Amino acid sequence: MRRHFDDVLVGSIELFCAAADYGSFTAAAKAVGVTPAAVSRSVSRLEARLGARLFVRTTRQMSLTEDGRRYFEQCRQALTQLIDAERALTGLQGLPSGVLRISVPTTYGHHRVLPLLPAFRALYPEVRVDVHVSNRNIDFVDEGYDLAIRAREPADSRFIARKLEDAELVVVAAPGYLARAGVPGSIASLAQHDCINFVLPSTGRPIPWLFREKGKCIEVAAAGNYCLYEDILAGVTLARSGAGLFQAYRLTIEEDLRKGTLVEVLSAHAGCSRPFSVMYPHGRHLSLKVRSFVEFLLAARSAAPAPMDA
Repeated sequence: MRRHFDDVLVGSIELFCAAADYGSFTAAAKAVGVTPAAVSRSVSRLEARLGARLFVRTTRQMSLTEDGRRYFEQCRQALTQLIDAERALTGLQGLPSGVLRISVPTTYGHHRVLPLLPAFRALYPEVRVDVHVSNRNIDFVDEGYDLAIRAREPADSRFIARKLEDAELVVVAAPGYLARAGVPGSIASLAQHDCINFVLPSTGRPIPWLFREKGKCIEVAAAGNYCLYEDILAGVTLARSGAGLFQAYRLTIEEDLRKGTLVEVLSAHAGCSRPFSVMYPHGRHLSLKVRSFVEFLLAARSAAPAPMDA
């Protein structure tokens, strides 16, 4: 059987993946223990073999080309499978290692995921965590992410979603605003109030507010003089400053409710929630670092105390 790969080529692929992971020849060389020149030669060797540019390099930054992203995605999976196969055969499962790239929304990122990362790295010190904190939906393949956490379960069958929790929604306002504008007594009375809206990046439209009415959750378009983009936590800051009413996840305003800097209103219509799930592409071979992180998150949520009534 004719050989398709030699030792030099396999080593070049490993160095190429390291450069893509670290975004720098120098950083990759330092992590692997070779010289930056060795990484550069390996990438050049691959580009010559493939007849395609893998990186766009400038004096300030380096990024994968479209061809490079596709090649990196396949190479990373292949290398991970080889490593796992060797560990399974030798019985040496070892510890997860490498760069773990995750995407989290600002709400769940700040209040659930980021506080857990030191504990995760204490367990798995060989894993470097790259975190994309944004409400924009990322592209797994084109942007090279391992997993993402999102509100709402994906309708796309290409993804597997494992639920972390149902996050309860509540409407809050600062005591000063309520003293000035009054406490809303019904859903209909929202029309007489300033409601702070957040525009969902994927739709370009404000997220409708959810209320429980006659045992069902209904959507309500809330109107107001504030419309926020990108960072939904800005709505909490505005509400705390007395700007108006805001519908937030309870997990983001628990401390404010305890301190009294925010007050819950329309509690008779509370009880609706949105599911937060950790997602990854269906059919992708999961590396040890990804499996470890998913199981770590699920264990952390199952061990968390049940939310208390405000």
